Amino acid sequence: MPRSSRSIPTQSFESHPYYTTALTNGALNALGDVVAQITQKVIAQQEDSQPRTPWRYDVPRTLRFFAFGFGMGPVIGRWNVFLEQRSPLRSVGNSTGKGKVSLRALARRVGADQLFMAPIGLALFIGSMGVMEGRDAHHIEQRYQDLYKPAILANWQVWPVAQLVNFHFMPLPYRVPFQSTCGVFWTLYLSLLNAKEDEVQDRTDSMRRTLK
Repeated sequence: MPRSSRSIPTQSFESHPYYTTALTNGALNALGDVVAQITQKVIAQQEDSQPRTPWRYDVPRTLRFFAFGFGMGPVIGRWNVFLEQRSPLRSVGNSTGKGKVSLRALARRVGADQLFMAPIGLALFIGSMGVMEGRDAHHIEQRYQDLYKPAILANWQVWPVAQLVNFHFMPLPYRVPFQSTCGVFWTLYLSLLNAKEDEVQDRTDSMRRTLK
């Protein structure tokens, strides 16, 4: 196929796969936090028509989400390549990529993604956010206790269907962008969840300092 007839994302993925997936995932992760912060502003305005402190956009928070997405992009990309090699959806001899999809292989791939990669990715998110925010070991441990279980249960309610569509219909170069696009809403959820935990920990620390 002539180079000019291929799409730009495919060309970029083939020439710079890690950089492309990192930048795409980082940008969409940052977008999710932008939406989350605007959502928080709207909710705060509805709850309090005269806020005590003026709202300010938290740029470092968005940069933290970009950094996490940038780092996870290549990891997710390599994971997709691993699944493609170890759990092919179509017969090995089919070079066209248009054969019938094995539903058993598809279910096995989604299961591996949700039972292995999803818990690891969530653990990395909670830990890395705590580190980038400058939290100590005690606070990070508390975050795992407060956030991990509800987040992983929410993950299993949403992502199996999204990944079913992703693995079934998306070519390999488009899987990370598709996952990251769906992940904008997931990042919105994680950002709100993480921000709520920040408020709880900051309030608790403030109370402890007052009582001393």
